[in-house]
Amino acid sequence: MKTQLLPATPAPSRSGQNGLPSTPRAPRSGSHGSGPGRGRFARQHRQRMLQADLLTVIAWASVAAAVALWLADGGASAVSSPAALFTAVGIVAGLAGMDLVLLMLLLVARIPFIDRTVGHDRALEFHRKLGKPSLYLLLAHGLFIAVGYGMAEGLDPISESIALWTLVPDMWLAFVSMALFIAVVATSLVAVRRRFPYEFWYVVHLLTYAAVGTSLPHQFSVGGLFAEGTWQRWYWLAICTATGVALLYYRVIQPLVATSRHQLTVSRVTGVAHGVVNIEMTGRELGRLAGAGGRFFVWRFLAPGLWWHPHPFSLSAEPAVYGPDGTGTLRITVRNLGRGSAQLARLRPGTKVALEGPYGVFSTAARSRDKVVLIGAGIGITPLRALLETTPFAPGQATVLLRGHTEQELYLKAEILELCRQRGARLFHLTGPRARRNSTTWLPDEAVQNGYSLPSYVPDLADADVYICGPARWAGNVIADARAAGVRPDQIHHERFDW
Repeated sequence: MKTQLLPATPAPSRSGQNGLPSTPRAPRSGSHGSGPGRGRFARQHRQRMLQADLLTVIAWASVAAAVALWLADGGASAVSSPAALFTAVGIVAGLAGMDLVLLMLLLVARIPFIDRTVGHDRALEFHRKLGKPSLYLLLAHGLFIAVGYGMAEGLDPISESIALWTLVPDMWLAFVSMALFIAVVATSLVAVRRRFPYEFWYVVHLLTYAAVGTSLPHQFSVGGLFAEGTWQRWYWLAICTATGVALLYYRVIQPLVATSRHQLTVSRVTGVAHGVVNIEMTGRELGRLAGAGGRFFVWRFLAPGLWWHPHPFSLSAEPAVYGPDGTGTLRITVRNLGRGSAQLARLRPGTKVALEGPYGVFSTAARSRDKVVLIGAGIGITPLRALLETTPFAPGQATVLLRGHTEQELYLKAEILELCRQRGARLFHLTGPRARRNSTTWLPDEAVQNGYSLPSYVPDLADADVYICGPARWAGNVIADARAAGVRPDQIHHERFDW
């Protein structure tokens, strides 16, 4: 194992050391992260937590408001028979289910307030969690309505469903909508998702918009809850319209505006290591993207066979601005992880680039402490390099740990070394094979054999923000170690780019 350590203040590198403390050091007693520090980031952290609570309140309030629409219309007073009870349950289930669908759409609309509060990955996680409950509620809506109407008319649920399809205007669209919702939720299951490429899953997911669109007509044409002239109708129209406008603006219009504003063009592609390249781009008004280190963009390279494929990559360096109009360069670092990313190594200079973002909270915006620890492995090292360049800290308040099987896997290590020298950050290179007999460790085998753990490198870990970027299983092991060392969940920052 070869490791390297830089002292806490800027000084020449001391090569040839093993870089480990002379004896393993445990976390200091009483430093188990009892709450946000009193430094410059404490107020930012409290504000972000309040915003997260506000989003939770708004979400629950929207579901309650959907049910209140029915109650305000005298729905409860109309429950005077078993048939009316079934119908009432169906109506309430439909209102709640549709409200959850609208919440799901807002979570993937990439609204800045949501993205900067909970992060892109957590928004997607909540989106997925709402999928099954919304589908179950919509299925319950259809079933209970068919049973309730059927009991009132002396028909069985199947006969009533056929009658609704054939005799009631717009009702056939509701059945189409239900089939589309089932298809979308089914393809979202992990076991199903892994069988298909991202592009197939993405196209199927576009059916969500068709499902919502085909579900709306019968909501306004059947029953009296949303009859013309009622405030319930205006409320429902308003939230549906607001959801549609948010999706259109943040998913379509804003990326088009950003692409037009920055006029990005590939300037050169250079090798970093085997299967890893830097893609440098020139553009305009790049000062607007300053401070985005750690956050990711969605890139589309407008070349034959590539323009339709989105690539979520973080910047690997802060944009360099040198012109009066914000003209400058920016860079991403890409590893060959499949056919899509392999094609990027062959990009030609002059290729136009469309972009969306930046997204996520893997940035200074998530800080809660003055001290910071950056832990990266493989291509996950590259976003940390950009974050290290921009996030504020005093000399001695930052520690960087880079993990790789070999020195060649510590991508951009020379740049990170120079940044650590300039800014006074401790740097550890942790290389070597992982311990074979311990599937939960992320450290090299030699470090484990010598009894070292994460707090051995960062004794004050529990009083720091910890940024982790790397393969999912590896990152999970690092997170477990950090939690065992007393780091609070809100101090751990790890953003996934999975779908």
